[in-house]
Amino acid sequence: MTLQIYNTTKRELPEQLLEKAVLLVLKSEGCTVESIVGVFCGNKMMQRINREFLQHDYTTDTITFRYNKGSDIDGEFYISLDVVKENASRFSVEFQHELLRVTFHSALHLIGYDDHSPDDRKLMQEKEAFYLNLFSPETA
Repeated sequence: MTLQIYNTTKRELPEQLLEKAVLLVLKSEGCTVESIVGVFCGNKMMQRINREFLQHDYTTDTITFRYNKGSDIDGEFYISLDVVKENASRFSVEFQHELLRVTFHSALHLIGYDDHSPDDRKLMQEKEAFYLNLFSPETA
């Protein structure tokens, strides 16, 4: 079991907190970690990944790749800290709150949730809110 967090930016991140956030979602959803890599990057890297792998020429908050099936998760996720910062400002929330929300969102994608339809988006938003309420730095 390996869960690795990488920060490719100069911004300081609460890496242990982010690991705990990912593990909380997986455990609560009945999953375990085979091998997960989380990369926290900037818009430049995110746009390159989006263009190269998904043929979308724009940046986004998160991209996830799942490499296996079943409850033992093998995959990776990328989160743009630039988009997290923009969203935090747009939604008037603290940077860390939005960072945790997007990290939960990424973990949910790894498990198999998607947000293509309005119903799927609503379910993911409910799960994000559930984990945000469940997870506080004090309990981490």
